[in-house]
Amino acid sequence: MTQTPTTPAPPEDAPALPTATTAHGPGTVVLTSPGVTPELVRHRGRWLHGWNPEAADQWQDVGRAVARRNLVLSIFAEFLGFAVWALWSIVVPQLPDAGFALTPDQMFWLIAVPSLVGATLRIPYTFAVPIFGGRNWTIVSALLLLVPAGALAWAVQRPDLSFTVLLVVAALAGVGGGNFASSMANISFFYPEREKGRALGLNAAGGNIGTAAVQLAVPLVIVIGAGVHLERAGLMFVPLAVVAAVLAWRYMDNVKDAATDPRAYGSAARQKHTWIISFIYIGTFGSFIGFSGAFPTLLRNEFPAMTLSIAFLGALVGSIARPAGGILADRFGGARVTVAAFAVMAAGTVSAILSLRSGSFGLFFGSFLLLFLATGAGNGSVYRMIPAVFRHGAGDATDRARRAKVAAGCIGIAGAVGAIGGFLIPRGFAISTTQTGGIEAALWVIVGMYAVMAATTWLVYGRRTSAFGDALI
Repeated sequence: MTQTPTTPAPPEDAPALPTATTAHGPGTVVLTSPGVTPELVRHRGRWLHGWNPEAADQWQDVGRAVARRNLVLSIFAEFLGFAVWALWSIVVPQLPDAGFALTPDQMFWLIAVPSLVGATLRIPYTFAVPIFGGRNWTIVSALLLLVPAGALAWAVQRPDLSFTVLLVVAALAGVGGGNFASSMANISFFYPEREKGRALGLNAAGGNIGTAAVQLAVPLVIVIGAGVHLERAGLMFVPLAVVAAVLAWRYMDNVKDAATDPRAYGSAARQKHTWIISFIYIGTFGSFIGFSGAFPTLLRNEFPAMTLSIAFLGALVGSIARPAGGILADRFGGARVTVAAFAVMAAGTVSAILSLRSGSFGLFFGSFLLLFLATGAGNGSVYRMIPAVFRHGAGDATDRARRAKVAAGCIGIAGAVGAIGGFLIPRGFAISTTQTGGIEAALWVIVGMYAVMAATTWLVYGRRTSAFGDALI
């Protein structure tokens, strides 16, 4: 007779095994090991119940792995969002080659409108995460990218389209700009306070790099084979958006306990520092988005013999510099680093003016790389300033919690307001070109704005005789 083999019992001192496959009802899985508090349960639809990254046992047991997986996929989705948002920046200077007859003013409108739409969408995108769930909204926001990508592929093959229709198609790319807000809000729920800054920095930098990636990839993709196929600039994102949605559906999670309090935005809106910081952020992030959008067109207009394939380096430098700006701000204070960033930005802009007068491409390109470097560092330092400003003078635990919520509201508002710079800078170049025949006048206005913003930062947050005293803001 054949005996059925039996599995030997584990020794008495063997460690308890995780119950990641232990179901508690249909579609419900306990993720934490026995004895870990609080218990983390994943319900149908990948909704996490009992999520608390501040609980050390849960974080060490499964929390860190769950957070890291969601962060990686969030970065990918946000990367695509930024790429689609910046798509027209690299398409516009090539539209004349596709048969479009556009004035400089019209070209800068096509660059500027996606930034304005993206800035407007950032507030509602932030609230979408707690309402629909971070995973669910990532799926939706990734699939929404199919609309601007497909519309662009359709439009660029029809040079007889009216400018109004072309402008509406360009505006659709703004949905990619909204992705930043929802992605940042979602990841903020996954990490404990001690690790949140690094996670959000990686998430932001990963998204920003999407701008550089699209400016590198499009000039290469559209010339594969015979002729120039500008429609590929949109079509290349169709499979990528679908992949992002599928990965989010399969591997990301919704946090049941996530809650964005709308009152935090109301409280932040009533604080003068929210609007001072938003003004400053127009100078840093707004410059990054604005110059990223306009740089390829500026290269084509000012130095037509140069290839557009090098335009991506500006956005790449700015993206890489963002985490470095945060690190420097941790050591020296966000206000000091921001003032220094504005000083470098002003110097880079003046250098760009001199390069136009001398006709030096090397000086022009180097000046803009310096500009991008400083804008990226300034983005990181301003984000570091926000919690420090609202934390200053905090009282008991209740007061600290209230101030943290107001700071979160300020981050959302500043992110939306700052993105408006992506509209203002291209429009400034358009007006300058129309009125004076070049961009030098616009660049001088930008230098003056940097001086005002640097002075504001120093007077309010940097000097020792300010309301913040010796605090490192």
